[in-house]
Amino acid sequence: MEQQEKSIGIMGLGNLLLGDEGFGIHCIQYLEEHYQLPKNVEVIDGGTGGILLAPFIEEHDELWVIDVVDLEDEPGSVHYFTDVDVRSGDIQTRMSPHQIGMLDILDICRIRGKVPQRVHFIAVVPESLDAGMELTPLLQGRIQDVLQILAEKLGEEVPLTPITYAQAA
Repeated sequence: MEQQEKSIGIMGLGNLLLGDEGFGIHCIQYLEEHYQLPKNVEVIDGGTGGILLAPFIEEHDELWVIDVVDLEDEPGSVHYFTDVDVRSGDIQTRMSPHQIGMLDILDICRIRGKVPQRVHFIAVVPESLDAGMELTPLLQGRIQDVLQILAEKLGEEVPLTPITYAQAA
């Protein structure tokens, strides 16, 4: 009997209208444009979808979330943690008070019995949340850093292969 591949979801969160708040979405766009993804990996621009993201979350064995985070650290600093780390109470998972946080959504999925086995977060401290659709140069420079961390953490079993010019032609 053939072993079924683990289903992996990669979700970028944020608001493209508030500068660095859109970091997760910019990462997803870069990932889709510059990497060849294995067939068991699905990516989504989660935007500010809140509870509407539950179906995407529920259909994956493992979930990776890319976002910004409000931590007392230098702007541009990159942080990796799991949902277990977040539940310890040391990490705020919501940038805007009106948004439903990721933990709230995961709790709803858990109640429905459809929560991913593992949830990972890669987050960057924003430099500016001013209105605008561009990332600050500091966070623009972190996109490749975050995707390198993602590729390393996924490992050889789930290769994220950069698309070369020859492959794209």
